[in-house]
Amino acid sequence: MGEGEEVRMDPERAFDTYVAARLAAWSRVAYLLTGDRHLAEDLVQVTFERVARHWERVSANGDPDPYVRKILHSQHVSLWRRRWRAVELRAEVPDGRPAPDHAAGSDRAVMVRDALRRLAPRQRAVLVLRYFEDLTEVAAADVLGCSVSTVKSQTRDALARLRVLAPELVDLVGAEVER
Repeated sequence: MGEGEEVRMDPERAFDTYVAARLAAWSRVAYLLTGDRHLAEDLVQVTFERVARHWERVSANGDPDPYVRKILHSQHVSLWRRRWRAVELRAEVPDGRPAPDHAAGSDRAVMVRDALRRLAPRQRAVLVLRYFEDLTEVAAADVLGCSVSTVKSQTRDALARLRVLAPELVDLVGAEVER
């Protein structure tokens, strides 16, 4: 090969490499959005199926993360619209015992998960985008397909609701949640 020639990876192999590198991160985001390990796995699978269909175009633009993020969040919105109901979803093993929660490695993680689960899906999505994925208000608005002012008001309302629903979290995390 001559100087300046680029070695291009097979698209299928490039996609597999991307999935292997980013699966854990996207799984955490999906879990925070859904509050349920099984729903999170389904959400990630559907997201990667959609991404795979357009991989060559997505990967040609450089970093595929913004595209994957947008698909993940739009699929989450579709999921909660289809499954909307007043009863909280809980994962259980067939014998009726609660499923082990491998994602929650500490008391803080458990409290955050439970607090997020008590929020409305849109509020949960805004907090996950802003504080767990560390997106700007503009980027979060782009992912959610809404205005920046909607992101601001949803963030404000979600944090206020957290202060009421989970005061132990505000005491534990303090300024970190209020930033």
